[in-house]
Amino acid sequence: MEGRDTRDPGYDDWFDEPEPPTETQSALSRGAYEDAEEVWVLPDEDDPGVRGRRDIVVAGRTLTTTQAAIVGVSVLAVFFAILAAFGVFNGSKPSPPRVAPPPKHLTTTTQTTTQSVTPPGAQAPSQPLNPGDQGSQVKLLQQALTKLGFSPGKADGDYGPATKIAVERFQLAKGLGEDGIVGAATLAEIQKDLSG
Repeated sequence: MEGRDTRDPGYDDWFDEPEPPTETQSALSRGAYEDAEEVWVLPDEDDPGVRGRRDIVVAGRTLTTTQAAIVGVSVLAVFFAILAAFGVFNGSKPSPPRVAPPPKHLTTTTQTTTQSVTPPGAQAPSQPLNPGDQGSQVKLLQQALTKLGFSPGKADGDYGPATKIAVERFQLAKGLGEDGIVGAATLAEIQKDLSG
């Protein structure tokens, strides 16, 4: 094995970094610096002669200008995030939640009943009645409807819209024609329910 280098460094030195240039090499090759220390050594930050460095002391901690700027920007970001969460940047009022309308094929009927004091022996009117009628027979009708659970409100003797609606609800509950008029069939049903 002649001609082979028998020195084995124990590892492959192909990836090793080259040696830094000496003072003579660096000064000659670059010609920029005469003192090699200036090339390889950064200025000491604790040196009061370093220009442009200003320390800020907050709560006993020393922050550099960069650190103080980062803290300031972070505080502003949090502040604007809170404002945005409360809707400060939204120009209009928040819209109320939308409620979906019921399906068109669904019919809802609401029946409200109010209890009022009526004489225990309420009686039915003795004659058919129409919207617009007034008098004691209408008052008897209103009292009878209240006793049966279809109150038109105060029994005032005036066959107005509230009384007509109460008559229609009674007719609907009894399976009669829903026209709001107290005809012979409606009058008979009211008399039957009051006597029973």
